[in-house]
Amino acid sequence: MSTSRAPLEPNVSKVSILGSESIILGFHLTEYIVRDVLANITASNYVLITDTNLAPLYLDRYVAAFEAALAKLPQPPRLFTRILPPGELTKSRKVKAEIEDWLLSNHVTRDTCFLAMGGGVIGDLIGFVAATFMRGAAFVQIPTTLLAMVDSSIGGKTAIDTPAGKNLIGAFWQPKRIFMDLAFLQTLPEREFSNGMAEVVKTAAIWSEPDFVKLENGVEAVREAVLNGNTGIPFQEAQGLLLDVILASARVKAHVVTNDEREGGLRGLLNFGHSIGHGIEALVSPMMLHGECVSIGVIKEAELARNLGHLNQVAVGRLARCLSSYGLPISLDEKKVKDRIGNLYCHVDDIMEVMKVDKKNQGDKKRIVLLSAIGKTLEQRASIVPDSAIHKVLAPEQLVLPVTESATGPKKQVSLTTPGSKSISNRALLMAALGSGTVRVKNLLHSDDTQYMLAALKSLGAADFEWEDNGECLVVYGKGGQLRVPEKELFVGNAGTASRFLATVLTLIKTVDDPKHTQAVLTGNARMKQRPIAPLLTALKANGAKLTSVEKEGFLPIAVTPNGGFKGGRIELAASISSQYVSSILICAPYAQNEVELVLTGGQVISQPYIDMTIAMMESFGAVVKRLPNNTYRIQKSVYKNPDHYLVESDASSATYPLAIAAITGTTCTVTSIGSKSLQGDATFAINVLRPMGCTVVQTETATTVTGPPLGQLRPLASVDMETMTDAFLTASVLAAVTSNPKGENITRITGIANQRVKECNRIAAMVHELTKFGVTASELPDGIQIHGKPIKDLRAPKEGVHCYDDHRIAMSFSVLASVVPSGTIIQEKKCVEKTWPTWWDDLEHRLGVRLNGVDQGLKLQDQKPSSSYGRVKKSIVIIGMRGAGKTTLGQYAAETLGFDFVDVDQYFEVVEKTTVFDFINTWGWEQFRIKESQAIKNLLAKDSKYARNYVISCGGGIIETQESRDILKEHTRQGGKVLHLVRDLDQIVRYLNRDTTRPMFGEDMMSVWRRRRPWYRQVCNYEFVAYADSLVDDGWVSPTEWQAIKKDFQRFLFFILGKDTNQVDLSPTRIGIPTTFVSLTMKDLRSYADRLVQVCEGSDAVEIRIDLLQQPEEDEKTFIEYVGEQVAILRRHVNLPVIFTVRSKGQAGAFSDKDESGMFELLQWGQRWGCEYIDIEICWSTTAISSLLSTQGYSLSLASWHDIHRLTPWDSKELEAKYELAFQYGDIVKLVGVAESLEDNIKLENFRATKTEKPMIAINMAGAGQLSRVINNCLTPITHPALPHKAAPGQLSLAEINKARHLLGLLPTQHFWLIGTPIQHSMSPTLHNTGFNALGLPHNYGLLECHMLEYAEHALNDPSFGGASVTIPHKVAVMKYLDEVTENAKVIGAVNTVYVRYATVNGQKVRRLIGENTDFLGIQRRVQPLMLDASNPPAEGLVIGSGGTARAGLYALHKMGIKKIYLWNRTISKAYELKKVFEGMFEVTVVESLESPMEPGVIVSTVPADSGILLPEKVYGGIRGIICDMAYKPRRTKLLLQAERKGWSCVEGIEVLISQGIAQFEIWTGKRAPVETIEAEVMKKYEL
Repeated sequence: MSTSRAPLEPNVSKVSILGSESIILGFHLTEYIVRDVLANITASNYVLITDTNLAPLYLDRYVAAFEAALAKLPQPPRLFTRILPPGELTKSRKVKAEIEDWLLSNHVTRDTCFLAMGGGVIGDLIGFVAATFMRGAAFVQIPTTLLAMVDSSIGGKTAIDTPAGKNLIGAFWQPKRIFMDLAFLQTLPEREFSNGMAEVVKTAAIWSEPDFVKLENGVEAVREAVLNGNTGIPFQEAQGLLLDVILASARVKAHVVTNDEREGGLRGLLNFGHSIGHGIEALVSPMMLHGECVSIGVIKEAELARNLGHLNQVAVGRLARCLSSYGLPISLDEKKVKDRIGNLYCHVDDIMEVMKVDKKNQGDKKRIVLLSAIGKTLEQRASIVPDSAIHKVLAPEQLVLPVTESATGPKKQVSLTTPGSKSISNRALLMAALGSGTVRVKNLLHSDDTQYMLAALKSLGAADFEWEDNGECLVVYGKGGQLRVPEKELFVGNAGTASRFLATVLTLIKTVDDPKHTQAVLTGNARMKQRPIAPLLTALKANGAKLTSVEKEGFLPIAVTPNGGFKGGRIELAASISSQYVSSILICAPYAQNEVELVLTGGQVISQPYIDMTIAMMESFGAVVKRLPNNTYRIQKSVYKNPDHYLVESDASSATYPLAIAAITGTTCTVTSIGSKSLQGDATFAINVLRPMGCTVVQTETATTVTGPPLGQLRPLASVDMETMTDAFLTASVLAAVTSNPKGENITRITGIANQRVKECNRIAAMVHELTKFGVTASELPDGIQIHGKPIKDLRAPKEGVHCYDDHRIAMSFSVLASVVPSGTIIQEKKCVEKTWPTWWDDLEHRLGVRLNGVDQGLKLQDQKPSSSYGRVKKSIVIIGMRGAGKTTLGQYAAETLGFDFVDVDQYFEVVEKTTVFDFINTWGWEQFRIKESQAIKNLLAKDSKYARNYVISCGGGIIETQESRDILKEHTRQGGKVLHLVRDLDQIVRYLNRDTTRPMFGEDMMSVWRRRRPWYRQVCNYEFVAYADSLVDDGWVSPTEWQAIKKDFQRFLFFILGKDTNQVDLSPTRIGIPTTFVSLTMKDLRSYADRLVQVCEGSDAVEIRIDLLQQPEEDEKTFIEYVGEQVAILRRHVNLPVIFTVRSKGQAGAFSDKDESGMFELLQWGQRWGCEYIDIEICWSTTAISSLLSTQGYSLSLASWHDIHRLTPWDSKELEAKYELAFQYGDIVKLVGVAESLEDNIKLENFRATKTEKPMIAINMAGAGQLSRVINNCLTPITHPALPHKAAPGQLSLAEINKARHLLGLLPTQHFWLIGTPIQHSMSPTLHNTGFNALGLPHNYGLLECHMLEYAEHALNDPSFGGASVTIPHKVAVMKYLDEVTENAKVIGAVNTVYVRYATVNGQKVRRLIGENTDFLGIQRRVQPLMLDASNPPAEGLVIGSGGTARAGLYALHKMGIKKIYLWNRTISKAYELKKVFEGMFEVTVVESLESPMEPGVIVSTVPADSGILLPEKVYGGIRGIICDMAYKPRRTKLLLQAERKGWSCVEGIEVLISQGIAQFEIWTGKRAPVETIEAEVMKKYEL
């Protein structure tokens, strides 16, 4: 293998693979690729294939280059292009066959060259096409993703996926060329870039430390080269590093492939990180990408090598830092991982189960690539590793076994060195970075805390860093205090030291160099945001720092705006909470503009030794600090002078743990790096704590040796002040738990540690709580803790283990105690030790002799209940139904919607049997086919089958023909799986199937088949979806619009049955919009009323379908159940309200037979199967029937009802109490209905209601005299509507009638709503809102409050009757100061257009809160999304025109709709760039400087005035039918809309958006669904005047 530069192509590098320089790298290679291919790969046909994501960006460029080159040839070959859908589903036999048929139809011959331009999917697929077309044709890879460049494009592996698995059919077929044009990477999303960097980092880690160092030190340069977004610049030297790192990775892959083309052994090294990574990926895909899982796998496999003694922690830390710096996760516990996988839990046993199936394994022995150093593996192949070692590393918890129960007992003598001090490491890093010159820092702690500090200093540009001696030495090139505003916020996790130090460091930034970045933001995790920092912030602000708390005053996150640097002078600082505040100012003081005099106030200074440590270190870096009386320090102005070398002292706090092991076990331990000369107060722990407890202590200047007394003979400390070593109190506490004192009091009292309440957790409270779980008596003191000693034999470890509060010191302290506690102790959150001693568990086991086992108390996949979280892995969904019902199409859509995979049973059958279904049936007959089909579904649903979870399995229509198959499907439902029967109108199926002759039939008509199968389908399914289509077009096809409606209905259905969105009514008593109501439909057939369903449901919270009132037309040949299913589908199609499924019997005031219990409950069960949100169950039926129904309830809620139409159970009777108890037992909601003959009956009802508050209850009286009860009832009151044919019950009222009555009774006071702004005289808002109020009978009014200053609106905002306000210019920003809260939407958009009132209870008092929202983006979203063909798959690109506040809403709306590529144009381009900056960190906005720029927006939002005269270039409209929204609403049809309309685009008028955002306001204010049609009609009528 060789690497060379092509002499005539200085910007092209070549790599040899399999004896040919066929890998070519460079920037902007389009013309080079065309010339090289035409010159060196002669063919009569060139076939360029790409996907729909890349074609708009690159295809025209390549075609133009080819055509220009071909025009110069005497006999030019033909050029073909084809565009495929992106994604893994394209890698299929079907698509491969379509390509081949297309080629053959164009008479393409063997002398053809295929060019695959795309990621791994395109490369794999087209490579396989080339390998098999005409028995092999030339093939060129043009990979466009980083992952494809460094991985899948090299090596000649080609394949397609099958239902049985990925890449199961393929071939080794080497490409003639692999062109890596790195310019492609500049259009790659950042997450995809990171995805590929996992492979780059992995390759360097196993092969070359110099390459790894390039990656470590070149993070910013590599990221800038890829993510700067400038795709048009020519090659520049700044991009050389990017080329080098990818070239290095390609070289390694090429070398390995050359020496091991068919994966004999060496090629297995490339699987570093993949063994564990694939185990994780199998559980979390597709929520996480391949590279993200491999990144976690790399760290876990590195930790495994460390645990086995082959790799040091320095290497593990370097790997972690490097991967993290490229945006990759290194743990499943990271927030970004949790955000992606939700509550899915990856149990170690499930990961190990997946790892059993790995081609590297030797039988049942797992083989994993083990590192021995960065750039070097233990063996030249994967190594055999025992399961127990893997399990221990992967497990989140540690079982510590007592040394007293070990056969060999504890190690008698131990000598070790602890990691570098966290405190000194952070101080040394900061001083070295601020200093001038170069310093080599050794024994630096490699931990989370120092990693955060390093990352922050890099982001600030404080210094350059480089690793030497395999990471043992950090070279710091200090820049003398020159700092910049970081591009991203500085995140420090829960690192208190880093956060306090950096807070002052940020004030050293003097100026803003980049107008895109004007503030430095410092933040941390949730716990860090609770830890105090207020005294430091107060001191800094008093000193002139321009500093604000972003969320909560006095806590992180903070934002610092540079204003000339750290002022200095006299600074007063309260130092009674944390010495870190003092050290923070001390360290930065030499760089102040004026000499600093630091005065510590507030009483006793806490942790003085840490302040002394800081001063000593400052002096070693050349600073001059004078100690003055009264806790005052004067620090001279200077610049730190870096020494040549700096050795970080070992951590004295950490040293207490091995010394304590010796003390508690009666053994001897020497810590060789902590002695009497230490800077750290905790170095005195052995002398001042262990010696008085009975230990023998020998301490020299540089070492400490402790020998413990015999087991169980430690003595208590009556009183010990640990103020100078507060972190060590936890170690002393666990020792105090096992003391004995036969002669007196056995109590240890530790004081002087009050600051430990504000550390990683409240450590004092935590120690008391956890010690108590062992049976130890412990309690808090004002500034300490008191512990009663107990015999070791009487200690009992808590079953669930020790909760560590994410605190490293708690974990390590209790592992000391666990070393003697009988039977073993579980330590939870074992990873928290990485804060200060990442190798603690390795050292505890291998150095200190304590046995450990891995434990995982989380739920395994099989035990994770679907109801607990939608995100968890679920049993597969099986879809059954007649041929032609849409099982495959909707099954694939279901898989896409749910993040599942898809498999077709027939395709699986064909893979297993190696023949087609058609041929098998012709050869063996239907009977044999059914036998094999049963075996196929059995295999797919087997417990150990990968298809048994997170798959959608589509079955053939006849799967239920055999008893065996039916039994398998029924068992699947019994085990919690879902078998979904997909139904379509049979006549429509027949019309559709008449078009298809590819599938054999039984030889009988479809109706006969359906009649035979119908009972079997119903027998095995537990859910049914009716794919309702009103009609068909074009000889059997469903229209595209109706098909999208079916998909929308199906998504709602799926989300319900899986519990992702159950769409049920909020019945909490504090909700806005009481009373809640449901409208009772009384139509005989919904088809004839479909156009009125929306109107009938205005303002209602749910809709009741009365099955007993339906009357099936005589000409309809369906069964009644089929007819009802269709009626439910029709209702869902038109109304998205929750459905209450009711079959009311005659004895309960309905029309269904009182004698047909089985018929009643069959219908109710179908209500469940159709996914109705509520099922009304009459409690008059038998307990057996009701209990049976409730056992299959799923996510449907039961509404247990009793209708006393004969007045048998008066409201004050025992009989009604019994009915209530029965309804309470069966129902999620209780419904009791009586009949009123007088007002007194209503009073009795209300007395009854007042005593029943445990469950939501509907309690009403029928008849005219009972109408008052309907008015007073708050929970789901049944209502009617004037457009219904008749009322469902006597005395029923409409929503408007109820609201009017409630107002007259004082239950619904008038509220005043306002439009605040100017000018507003011609606003449509009063018409809009007052129409809505009138339609729903609400007594509210909406008026105009025109004012230039918000002070004139204060009276309205403070009025107790104020209900809310619309806010328009010029007050959308100014109003925020009057509000108690602003929503996230409004914060992002930067403006409030809606104010609403909510009430909260604080200290028992009802407190009124004003909240600000912005509904402008909702107005856009609600109008645009319905016009999309498929809202779940929005257009890839969108464009916003303008740069004002409405443009902000437009950008945010496009983002919320899921549009990935968002362009922004404004005539004043600087304004566009300012607006882009607003959304940095949230989503990407691309500013285009001309509307002629290349783009293909599918959605356009214009926010400029109508008179601006804006018209778009013709090319913007392209060849697609898009959607355009013009926010200007005078005139109604602007010039821009008229232009777009002529191009066939769907148009959204500004007045339509205005209505939609107003409707969103209306619904926020009232808690009710707005009467949209009524409002729109009235507004448009007035608008047209």
